[in-house]
Amino acid sequence: MHDGQKTETPDDAQGADLAGDAASSDPAKGLAAVRALRTLADRLEEVQVANARANGWSWQSIAEVLQISRQAVHQKHSQREVREGGPEGDKNVRTNLS
Repeated sequence: MHDGQKTETPDDAQGADLAGDAASSDPAKGLAAVRALRTLADRLEEVQVANARANGWSWQSIAEVLQISRQAVHQKHSQREVREGGPEGDKNVRTNLS
């Protein structure tokens, strides 16, 4: 939308439902929502780390934004990059061919 109005999508509504459920007084409902939000956050982090790496970000830069150590972010995400032939995967291929 170009007029500044925001249109709610089904995903927005689902996210709002999860946030509400996470605050529920029913522990089963609240904990299930926390688990779903954690899974969503992990998936979003994976997508954005891949995006950052594809745009030339260093592990240190990513770690600073996520407020975790460079080692932690590298350990968590570097294997995906190697499997998918991303920035580190490309580097490893060149090294092996040299």
